[in-house]
Amino acid sequence: MRKIGILTGGGDCPGLNAVIRGVVEECAAAGIEVYGFSAGWRGALTGEGRWLSLKDVEGLQTKGGTILESSRTNVMKEENGPERVRKTLESLGLEGMVAIGGDDTLGVANKLTKMGMKMIGVPKTIDNDLSCTDYTFGFDTASNIAMDCIDRLHTTAASHARCFVVECMGRHTGWIAVQAGLAADANLILIPEFPKTFEEIMQVIRSRYIKGQRHTIIAVAEGFELKGETQDSVGLDAFGNKLLLEKEVAKSLADRIEKAMRTDESLDEKRKYFECRSVVLGHIQRGGSPSCFDRVLGTRLGFKAGELVVTEQYGNMVALQGTAIVTADLDKAVTERKEVDWDFYNSVSILFK
Repeated sequence: MRKIGILTGGGDCPGLNAVIRGVVEECAAAGIEVYGFSAGWRGALTGEGRWLSLKDVEGLQTKGGTILESSRTNVMKEENGPERVRKTLESLGLEGMVAIGGDDTLGVANKLTKMGMKMIGVPKTIDNDLSCTDYTFGFDTASNIAMDCIDRLHTTAASHARCFVVECMGRHTGWIAVQAGLAADANLILIPEFPKTFEEIMQVIRSRYIKGQRHTIIAVAEGFELKGETQDSVGLDAFGNKLLLEKEVAKSLADRIEKAMRTDESLDEKRKYFECRSVVLGHIQRGGSPSCFDRVLGTRLGFKAGELVVTEQYGNMVALQGTAIVTADLDKAVTERKEVDWDFYNSVSILFK
């Protein structure tokens, strides 16, 4: 009897359970048993987990989160990490592993592949920044949640003549901010790929104020930094990523905008009552049931990953290209980041007014 392991690493994401279901269904049809590791790579280090049956995954695609739990454990920073993973696989009789995660989780899988272990990657991130795939599951759900939140803020912003800075997830890229901001008619969208100066931001807000448009909605990706300004240092996680909660991008921008508007003597007296509030969507974007698109995409990616297990095509990643689920290069996927391109962002910027 052939056996395979599966894990979910990094931040939770709508559609993870759909992938798990797809892998288990495909492997079961070929007589392959699947062992689910608990808490991502941490489980792979200790062996903690359980065997997954078809009953365990029945109807699983409708549920958010991951039944296997997750963590940000970095195998490469654990003492004898890779060797401990190898011993875990051997002790459980597993021929290899399906790793579901973003660039950090798949980066570990890629390194273990180069060390001789059999790995298959499934791209997971609401940020949609992994290359070699047109979309990552979770992105559609997160974008729809962010869009809905911005939609709702429009009415309260207009009612109180306020400015709102809405912080969306996006550590390195601004896909969610652009997608949700465009769909929900944000007046300005700020993303890491194309920094702006504080004065450029103020030009949009002042212009709207002078024209009598007293409310403004700004969608900003959490990784955005002002052009030409030194950012305060922040802590790092196990993979060396900045702990963005410490940056408080939306709050710092909102406070600064409010102060700048209230003290701008070129504006009328009402400026003294100008208000700018910050809203951090945070983990709301990752929670709840996945969208129809993410349920279907996650399931299809799971089926394909299971197919690669059956045919022993290890060292690869599954991906969506066009409407097809294909095999992609794992190494390329984790070494090249997919960013919002200038043509797309520039076309959206016509609405920044």
